[in-house]
Amino acid sequence: MAQRILVVEDEPAIADTITYALRTEGFEVAWCSTGEEATRVLHENDISLIVLDVGLPDQNGFDLCKEIRKTSAVPIIFLTARTDEIDRVVGLEIGGDDYVPKPFSPRELAARVKAVLRRFPSGNDGASGARVHSPFIIDRQRMTIRYFGKPLDLSRYEFRILEVLASRPGWVFSREKLMDLVWEAPEASMDRTVDTHVKTIRAKLRAIRPDVDPIQTHRGVGYSLKESW
Repeated sequence: MAQRILVVEDEPAIADTITYALRTEGFEVAWCSTGEEATRVLHENDISLIVLDVGLPDQNGFDLCKEIRKTSAVPIIFLTARTDEIDRVVGLEIGGDDYVPKPFSPRELAARVKAVLRRFPSGNDGASGARVHSPFIIDRQRMTIRYFGKPLDLSRYEFRILEVLASRPGWVFSREKLMDLVWEAPEASMDRTVDTHVKTIRAKLRAIRPDVDPIQTHRGVGYSLKESW
């Protein structure tokens, strides 16, 4: 089954160019022009990657990415007419996986899509593993995670924290970044709240495999997930 790419772009001519380039490379493509429609399509379909325009008519693409990251680790490539370095850094820090400025080569964009997908392999059943050989299998639609083949009984915030960590093994997420990505109102949470949830997640992981501790603590900074198994 071909991987499905969601293109979120409000300019039809640009969307047509992207769609043609991706279909030429063998991808299925779904297109929408607003953030609201993109959210619905993502929830109703198995999407392998999102090409996301930053300047949408109803919502800033960065804000939409933050909303998506609360429930999904689907790879995201930002597409924007803005080329400021600060925009690029912000896009990657909030969960983007690549950044392509306009004007762009359709062939280059297709190559970027393939490169990102090689880093984030996924199955065709709606469930996605964080990496090859990872013990975590994440089902975004059902918001469930299996660990060494066994389902984890996770609260909403526990699921979101573990999904964020599992989406990028080896990356160190500060407590502030986890609060920003996971909580609807991060200003109402505290660093200790993150620590408490991570402690609970660890206990549930140990209940399945007491000999493994996949979450690494970086004192004074935050947490990361073990990169190699």
